[in-house]
Amino acid sequence: MDWLRARLTEVPGGTVREDFVEYPAWRCDRAELLDADSGAALTCTPLLGAAFTAPEGVTAEVLDLGLGRAEDFARQAPSIRGRIVLVRHEYPFAAGHVHRRVKLGLAQQHGAAGFLIAHQELGVGPVSGSSGRDGGPGIPALGISAGAASQLSASRGGARSLARLRITGQDYTGQARVLVLDLPGRAPDWIVVSAHVDGHPLGESAIDNASGLAVALALARLLAPHTRSLPHGLRICLFGAEEWGLAGSRRWLTQIDEAQRRRVWMNVNLDSVAGASRLTALTSGFEQLDGWIKQVAAERALQLATYLPPMNNSDHANFAAAGIPALRLLAGFDEPASNLRLLLTAGDTRDKVKPDELVHALETSAVLVWEALSTSEAALEHLRNT
Repeated sequence: MDWLRARLTEVPGGTVREDFVEYPAWRCDRAELLDADSGAALTCTPLLGAAFTAPEGVTAEVLDLGLGRAEDFARQAPSIRGRIVLVRHEYPFAAGHVHRRVKLGLAQQHGAAGFLIAHQELGVGPVSGSSGRDGGPGIPALGISAGAASQLSASRGGARSLARLRITGQDYTGQARVLVLDLPGRAPDWIVVSAHVDGHPLGESAIDNASGLAVALALARLLAPHTRSLPHGLRICLFGAEEWGLAGSRRWLTQIDEAQRRRVWMNVNLDSVAGASRLTALTSGFEQLDGWIKQVAAERALQLATYLPPMNNSDHANFAAAGIPALRLLAGFDEPASNLRLLLTAGDTRDKVKPDELVHALETSAVLVWEALSTSEAALEHLRNT
């Protein structure tokens, strides 16, 4: 955050401030998973914010529910209570994808004693992610590898495997920083470009989301000399606590009053914009915004697809919930073989990001943001229609 603030301060013509938001934070002191039948320790990582166990942990049978979709839970509903549920992580950027937090919520609703989610690719290691508990009730939850899942789901003479899961730590009230760079236009209103700073303990979080931060900084430098002559101002928001169930941007948006929110015409959220060559704009259910992007892409010869159904997988979702037309610019949509399959794993490292992918994301986002900054207030008001 200090490094980013220094870079934002160097942008000419802008003013930088820091906002702070409180959120239900969490510290894990110890997380472990044992194959209780053999005593072997299995590599794991706790889901951020997961509920803690008693010091001795939880020992229970493992119930493998495959992908762990609603129909899988319904089919095994009588067998779930008191057991540790095992499900599979899905490629997160595809139509029909079921999010980890949905699966965890189903496990909790059915009375599971614990939750394991496994990456599906051998050799990748465990998968991380947020539990979305947000300080409320929950169940202990770990991310594991495909190999660990195979070991726990292996046939043992017709009996289910036993596992011991332990997570100890502390819940507390944390404070997340939000860096805000304002580059005013002619009117006191804003097009907001956002990116999140926080990552996960595995890998380098290079795709998710150093790529978005790099493009946001470059975009600010590129457009700074021009904003004062444009109808609307450019605001860059760099959020903390995104990986904590989108807590940072959600609380920041509730802290600003309705009048300020009404002065935000659009959010362009840059999250995981490299790792694949194709870009997609997730348009949060805003039909007019989706059509506007398609029109801009056609007129400016952008290689950019759109996806209309809401996907609550980054900070754009909180802007959309506040009634602000919001899109997430994303690489690798419906490309499950791309490097984005390595998000939330130790494989998310800087070698997975190509410079030409960053340039492509910068050029695409610059066109979209320039068009938004140049568009009339009446036309932007029209985009609020879902």
